[in-house]
Amino acid sequence: MKLGDVLILSLALAFVIIGIHQSLTVGIGGSYAIFMFAVGLLFWFQLRRNKTNPKEPEPTQKKKKR
Repeated sequence: MKLGDVLILSLALAFVIIGIHQSLTVGIGGSYAIFMFAVGLLFWFQLRRNKTNPKEPEPTQKKKKR
C-alpha cells in the first residue's frame, strides 16, 4: 500500500471512532455526517486500490466432452 492509501484508511478509521463517540454522547443524528464522511473515505480508498491493481479476468472453463 502507498502512503496515500494508508492515510485515507487511517482517516476513515479515525472518523468511525469519532462517530461512535458522538453517537454515544449526542445521538445518531449528530454523528450521521461523520459516519457518511468515513464511508466516503472508504469508497475513495477502494477506488484507488482498484485503479492501481485491476482484477485480472478469470479464465473460462471449457466444458468436457463425453
